[in-house]
Amino acid sequence: MTHCAPRFQGEWVWVDSGIGVPIGARVKLTDTGHQLLVDDEGKEHKLSQNEEGSIRVMHPTSVEGVDDMIRLGDLNEAGLLRNLLVRHRQGIIYTYTGSVLVAVNPYQELPLYTADQVRLYHGRRLGELPPHVFAIADTCYFNMRRHNRDQCCIISGESGAGKTESTKLVLQFLAAVSGQHSWIEQQILEANPILEAFGNAKTIRNDNSSRFGKYVEIFFNKDGAIEGARMEQYLLEKSRVCHQAMEERNYHIFYCMLAGMTAEQKKTLCLGNAAEFVYLKRGDCIVCDGRDDAKDYTRIRTALKILTFTETQCWEILKLLAALLHLGNVSFEAAILNNMESSDVSLSNHFTLSANLLEVQPAALAVSLTYRSFMTNRERVSKPLNSEQAADSRDAFVKAIYGKLFIWIVGRINSAIQKTPINGPKYVRNSIGLLDIFGFENFDSNSFEQLCINFANEQLQQFFVRHVFKLEQEEYTKEDIVWRTITFSDNTDTLDLLAVKPLNVLALIDEESHFPKGTDVTMLNKMDQAHAKCNKYIPSKNTHDMEFGIHHFAGAVHYDSKGFLEKNRDALNSDILKLIDASTNKLLRQLFEKERQVSTLSGQFRQSLDSLMNALSKCQPHFIRCFKPNDDKKSMVFDRNLCIRQLRYSGMIDTIKIRKLGFPIRHTFKQFLQRYRVLLNTTVCDPKTVRHAVITGQDGWKIGTTKIFLKLQRGFERLQSKIRGRLVRGHYLKELAAAVTMQSQVRGYLARKSYKSKREAVTVLQAHTREKCVCAPVCAVVFLSAQEREARERSAAELQQRLEDVLSQSQEAAAKPEPVSEQEMVETMFSFLPNKVAVGGREGPAPEGFEDLERMRTIPEVIEEIPEEQPVVDYDDENEEFSFTKFSALHFQGSATHSHISQRLRQPLLFHEDEGDALVSTQYQASSETITEEKDILIGEGRTLDRPISDLEKLHIIVGYALSRRDIRDEIYCQIIKQLVNNKNQKSSLRGWVLLSICLGIFPPTELLMQYLESFLGRGPSSYGPYCAERLRRVVANGERGEPPCWIELQAVKTKKTTQVSVALMDSLSVSLPVDSACTSAEVCQALAKKVNIKDIYGFSLYIGFCEKVWSLGSGRRHVMDAISQCEQEVRRKGEEEQHAPWRLYFRKELFTPWHDSSIDAVSTDLIYRQVIRGLKSGEYHSEKEDDLVQLAAMYYYVTFGSAISGENAKKVVEECITTELIETKSQGKLIQLVNAAHTQVNCYSQVRSTDSVKGDVVDYARQKWPIYFSKFYEVTQMSGPPLPKSNFIVAINWNGISFQDEKEKKLLELSYPEVTGVNKSRYGQGPSVSLATLRGQFLLQSVDAGEMADLIQLYLEGLRERSVYAVALQDINKQGRSITMNHLITHLTDGEYSPDRGWIKGTNERTGNTGAISTDTVLVLPTLEKPSDTTLVRSPDQKKTVAQNVHEREEAVSPVSLKEFALEYFRQPGKEGGRGAHARGAGREKLWAASKEPIKQPLLKSLVVFLLSLTFPSPILKYMGDYPIKQVRQPIELTDQIFGPATQHVPLQDEVYCQIMRQMTSNSSRYVVDYGWQLMWLCTGLFPPSQTLLRYTQRFLESRPREPLATDCLQRLQMLLRKLPPHQVEVDAIQQNSNQIFHKIHFPNDLTELFEVTSTTRIRDLVRNIAYKLILASADGYGLFMKTPNKVDFNLEDQNYFFDSLRQTTDQPKKTKKVREARKAPATMPYLVIFMRKLWFNVTPGRDLTSDLTFHFPQELPKYLRGYHKCTKEEMISLAGLLFRVKVDTDRSQFVMIPRMLKELVPADEMKTMSPEDWKKHVISSYNKQAGITLDEAKVAFLKGICHWPTFGCAFFEVKQTSEPSYPSIVQIAISKQGVSFIDPKTKELLVMHPFSRITNWSSGSTYFHMTIGNLVKGNTFLCETSLGYKMDDLLSSYVNMYEMQRQAVRPRNNSMFPT
Repeated sequence: MTHCAPRFQGEWVWVDSGIGVPIGARVKLTDTGHQLLVDDEGKEHKLSQNEEGSIRVMHPTSVEGVDDMIRLGDLNEAGLLRNLLVRHRQGIIYTYTGSVLVAVNPYQELPLYTADQVRLYHGRRLGELPPHVFAIADTCYFNMRRHNRDQCCIISGESGAGKTESTKLVLQFLAAVSGQHSWIEQQILEANPILEAFGNAKTIRNDNSSRFGKYVEIFFNKDGAIEGARMEQYLLEKSRVCHQAMEERNYHIFYCMLAGMTAEQKKTLCLGNAAEFVYLKRGDCIVCDGRDDAKDYTRIRTALKILTFTETQCWEILKLLAALLHLGNVSFEAAILNNMESSDVSLSNHFTLSANLLEVQPAALAVSLTYRSFMTNRERVSKPLNSEQAADSRDAFVKAIYGKLFIWIVGRINSAIQKTPINGPKYVRNSIGLLDIFGFENFDSNSFEQLCINFANEQLQQFFVRHVFKLEQEEYTKEDIVWRTITFSDNTDTLDLLAVKPLNVLALIDEESHFPKGTDVTMLNKMDQAHAKCNKYIPSKNTHDMEFGIHHFAGAVHYDSKGFLEKNRDALNSDILKLIDASTNKLLRQLFEKERQVSTLSGQFRQSLDSLMNALSKCQPHFIRCFKPNDDKKSMVFDRNLCIRQLRYSGMIDTIKIRKLGFPIRHTFKQFLQRYRVLLNTTVCDPKTVRHAVITGQDGWKIGTTKIFLKLQRGFERLQSKIRGRLVRGHYLKELAAAVTMQSQVRGYLARKSYKSKREAVTVLQAHTREKCVCAPVCAVVFLSAQEREARERSAAELQQRLEDVLSQSQEAAAKPEPVSEQEMVETMFSFLPNKVAVGGREGPAPEGFEDLERMRTIPEVIEEIPEEQPVVDYDDENEEFSFTKFSALHFQGSATHSHISQRLRQPLLFHEDEGDALVSTQYQASSETITEEKDILIGEGRTLDRPISDLEKLHIIVGYALSRRDIRDEIYCQIIKQLVNNKNQKSSLRGWVLLSICLGIFPPTELLMQYLESFLGRGPSSYGPYCAERLRRVVANGERGEPPCWIELQAVKTKKTTQVSVALMDSLSVSLPVDSACTSAEVCQALAKKVNIKDIYGFSLYIGFCEKVWSLGSGRRHVMDAISQCEQEVRRKGEEEQHAPWRLYFRKELFTPWHDSSIDAVSTDLIYRQVIRGLKSGEYHSEKEDDLVQLAAMYYYVTFGSAISGENAKKVVEECITTELIETKSQGKLIQLVNAAHTQVNCYSQVRSTDSVKGDVVDYARQKWPIYFSKFYEVTQMSGPPLPKSNFIVAINWNGISFQDEKEKKLLELSYPEVTGVNKSRYGQGPSVSLATLRGQFLLQSVDAGEMADLIQLYLEGLRERSVYAVALQDINKQGRSITMNHLITHLTDGEYSPDRGWIKGTNERTGNTGAISTDTVLVLPTLEKPSDTTLVRSPDQKKTVAQNVHEREEAVSPVSLKEFALEYFRQPGKEGGRGAHARGAGREKLWAASKEPIKQPLLKSLVVFLLSLTFPSPILKYMGDYPIKQVRQPIELTDQIFGPATQHVPLQDEVYCQIMRQMTSNSSRYVVDYGWQLMWLCTGLFPPSQTLLRYTQRFLESRPREPLATDCLQRLQMLLRKLPPHQVEVDAIQQNSNQIFHKIHFPNDLTELFEVTSTTRIRDLVRNIAYKLILASADGYGLFMKTPNKVDFNLEDQNYFFDSLRQTTDQPKKTKKVREARKAPATMPYLVIFMRKLWFNVTPGRDLTSDLTFHFPQELPKYLRGYHKCTKEEMISLAGLLFRVKVDTDRSQFVMIPRMLKELVPADEMKTMSPEDWKKHVISSYNKQAGITLDEAKVAFLKGICHWPTFGCAFFEVKQTSEPSYPSIVQIAISKQGVSFIDPKTKELLVMHPFSRITNWSSGSTYFHMTIGNLVKGNTFLCETSLGYKMDDLLSSYVNMYEMQRQAVRPRNNSMFPT
């Protein structure tokens, strides 16, 4: 590499790093001119002058990185390392090194493995697309199929590098491209979860580390479809079962098993959690972040089922795993036996459990673990083991079992996926092998496992190097290069040392393992003696050192020989083997039997490895090297040290060295000439000439047949640097020139734009001025006669100057309006309001008991602001849709206009049927003058007073009429608006707006005027328009007021601001809230709750106090201002002023719910607590029992003063809680004594309780003791029902029940909620009423507030039923041994096991204790939270009669026609009735033709007894209908899929479905169930018909039920149709909503939609014809339905398919790619659009069918024209642009200025720049003017007529990329029309060629290509293009060919030619 000093800033160079590999750096110049180097890690390096000369320049390929590292100029470690670093930072994880893929683990999810990526890489050459694991997989697949040669892919790397994931990705890719979606493919894929569970574990480096190697061989048939596979495993790490390093886990299966097993299974196996087992917690890591062990367990079980593991086998596996865990918890106690160390098994349950699970005798197990037998010369001797040896023996036993189990599982998997070829043993099939092998390992302590692993890696490295070198040789041979032998790094010596030469390391280990007295020491001594002189062997340092080393290809590794022999022997002692033989556990014995034992583990491994290498040598290999960028599993972190180490031992460096020793730089002749021809002085472009000018010497280059091969030499980098400098300089000059040009163009554009905008502004100003000058004279002239007009024209000249003067004066006057202040006018209008006065409701005393709340009140203030003066508003709204002008023209009487008049009205503006309304309307003119001018107000009906009527009284009169007479409201508003329109008097106009705003706060207009009033307000002045609009919105939302405006409202209107009112809380605090005229009590309560943070707001109400009265406004829709207005009216009635009305607002608790919980909200509880204490003191809450008051006082004592006892405190409590009367009656001292005593008791139970909980006790105490004080009261009149002492009484409703009482509070009747069976609203006579059904009879109560009363009762009943767990049986129940008698109490268990929505609950009979599912039809849930009394369980005789009557009616409703007759001949023989307890009851035989609550176990039809698929839907039928309880709620579509899915695929099952549905509807007493059965019958008749045998019976079954709503429809649907798929979601939803009509939205190209009726039997062609008929199209030919989804755009629906099948097929496609556990869920609904448009463009003549032209032809052709697909002239574009402009703006000529912005909607995209926007504008206006007088529709038709003569009219255009025809451009346009297929140059739009359909013999499409064969099949020309729309091209070609074929057969049936000439 050349050393040179960098010459300019930004140059990339190599600089030495601390790890021995140079790092990339960039030159940076400091301010002083010194050079700094900033390396890739951001570190700066200062260089001396001597160092600058040694800097090595970086090759350009190393700067940005390359896809293939063979192309790197820097072919060294640094170049490779930096290339990986650069791509890693770019988020690119894959890189090629020739054909080797380097995969860097990203440690994050990347969108690289979608189905689109699979399609993208399938069939593409290696290197054609960016590197990807799919590319390697596809290369394997392609080479296998092309060359019929087996392939293999070797995936290697360190733990955590991503080997396992890469293997799975390759497997998934191969399964996808085989395209069969077969079961065997799924089985192969499902083997991965099982192997990962038993062979993977969490390690420090990897959360899913494979602790074994595997080789998967996938077999393919001749068509490329997968037909089987075989898996081989290597060297499982068995020691992990017993020992794990810190922060590591055991194998996944143990944790998944413990997390996922059911409680019953765990109980059977005596298992707990993972932390209880020694084997699982030795790594101190139980949980693995990111893994859901329970979820994985489900996945494993599913996989086991797919791979044909039986339930018994799965259970046996779990038993063995549990036994291993229990064995791990067994401990051993040291003992002395015969002076020898021995051990005993510690007594524990774990030992007994493990023996039981292994099915061996505990004593035998103990002996085998604590003793070891061996043979002497004559006899077997037993030797005791010490505790440590016993533990080792146990661990060896456990490891052996697990290792054998893993091998057995792999064998079972192979038996499932290794299919025998069906064509016999001679059938030859190809395979692709995937090797996921452990990478090279070098730890701090390396043992026997690492030696085996590294030996395997040595073998693979040798295989890799030989393969790469062979490719290198082939390249030189292919290019006829004469070369000498290239030496390369070879690891043959290492392999010889390990396994090849005599006395090799593995052979010595095996040999020593066979000696009984062999030890690790003797083995090590022999190895040292045999290989001491070998340079690859590192002997131990001394006799005490147990380590030796090997120089591997990736570096030296030192091994600790301790334990080598034991691990290599891998044998159990004979005692344990005998124990296994004696076991009754079949699986355990199977694991250890029939095993041809190889003497040692290394022997087994070498045998497997030899077999593997032999298999690999027969395959064409491909390599994937997996790298991990860091050890911390972090994304975007690149550890250079780690990566260079991986590069070295992965073989990448050796590959580069091979290339470097040869000729690594290779250029084709063309590339070489392009690169170096600048060095020539002549134009002769001979590669040899260029070579002599560039290359010196003869050894640095070779010329092949197509390439020039070069070695790395000095001088090349300098040459490249110079060339790069010239290129950079030239690039800079070009950019500079371009920047200057761009700047000049931008400046010019900005100047032109500024000039244009100024010119347009001047033009607009001039136009407005001229308009004002001529508008008035012209308007006057219009109404003059001809003579007068003539005279006026003669005098016009004389008056011109005078007119201009007048106009000038008018403009000046308009510019300077009269100096009238709006604020002054408002003050004048509201002069009756005092300037300085306290806000209303603040004077006078507070009501009794509320005086203490006055001291903390906050005085509300009204914020005033002076509005700005507003300009004159133009009310010319004639062009608006809802203008007042239009309203007046439509609805005003006589000659009344919409504008202001100064005279009084002689008649109402609107027509009134009521004469009184008309009289009132004519007696006043509701304009703004009425507020100030006495003469304009109510002459005739006003009060006759000596004094004038005040403005406030006038307002009350106007509003009062509006409230009492609804029909004159519009009249009032119309008169106000009329006086506001064009009112030039600013003072009068302002008064009108004030009056309008007041009215808008009281009452709304009718719907007739609403939109016109809103439009008028929208054009109002900014000071009142929005304000009035908001008041209108509020009054419409909250309803009209009931009282006239109050004083505080007028105060707010005066300032146009909401006012603040003060609401007092019971805790002596006061809250200020904003209110307006429409504010309701609900809004105030909600705002207050939000402000003080009240969560539980229910039951709180707004109260108003006036004088000595306090009453509730509730928390509903009552208007607050109405209550205040009533107070003011009362004050005024007494002769006082309204503003002095002494009203107050309070926030109090009024109601409790029966389920009230004081602990939910501490704030609300505190307020109620304060209310209770205040009520005690004021006497509001009183009790006859003195103890109640004392107890509450004691609680108040505790809350206020805590547990401290003080006489002074007790005195304060008495004074604050006890009424004065009681204190006076009973001595204060006595009360203090009682309170102290009670306080002491409170302390006893409140020591650990908070004050909040004690407050809750106070609230609950009050609620329980005084429910009547927290009640809603309603005055009612009893109209009917059980007799009561009085018919007029008060109904009190509270949490405890309903109470009837008279005016003296005497109780007439009390009802608890369990006694209330129903409540309904009704009307009796003229008033609303409530029908209250109870156990004591039915009451009909009439009340003004009947609706509110009924809602409150219903709320309590529903809330109690939702929370209730008690129900009563309505009839006798006898099912499955559970007997329930009528009126028995049922406890409803709400554990979610059954869904009440499906008609089932889980309940317990309180008398018998039986628990089970109960139908909701047979019980009544009681509205109570407490266990009801026996009296409430007894239903009334009427209720019993009703239930019995319902049952009887249902029985009578069952038709006598059933399947009984059909069953005698075609049903199987009935057996004993199934179900639990059937035999014990002696039940009779089944009635197969009648309904049953239990699913049948066999099909009904005897012809299907052996057809097992029929058993999949009996249970779903019962579940759908509600005859069988469902534990979890399931969507109906899921059940219908299970019912009808198998039948649509298997015709024999269709009759079975019909029979089971009809059976379940026969003799079924539940109306609910029968209704669902009719839904299934309706769906079934729309899918497939019954057979001819069953058809007659089915028709009779339906005909005999004429009263059923769906029976007739089902009869009509019995047709000979055969759907392919189950019902669509739309069908199921429709019938679930009891609708047998289905309407589907169809979209049209003109953006309109319409609903069309579709049925289950509707085919696509039927719907197409129906749409064409409804749209009155000339013909349906050529039209089609298309579907648009997120995945596909406008793909055609086949005409012969059923509509809902087509929808279902499309929306169900994503389910195929979902995992098994996700597929069980309800199918996800994919969004889609159904579009109706023209598909085939034949017989299209614009103007012949106007509907088609406007709806389809124009909107479909316009986008093609604007995209520039057509070739047209400039004149044609101008003409068409004029037409399109008219389509956009119609006759609005003011839009001319917008033409430049609209060009993209008028002109083809590629032609817009042919003229400037202004030129386009001029031509478009000219064309637009020439076409004057045509309508929009005519313009659209004219557009179509203008383009219909073009040859590309009606074409479907597709832009594709092609490489088949070199004479065509790479990008061509394919246009398919009725003439054929045209190829067009997209740039010139010239026709390249047109192929008629008669010449196209074949075509096909794929996901990314389209293929056509032109000519004949023998010598046809093939055209292949890349496109994603091949399916649309395929469909269009087929449709056109079919159309012509049909025409040929119809017109010329004897003609042999296919197409007309």
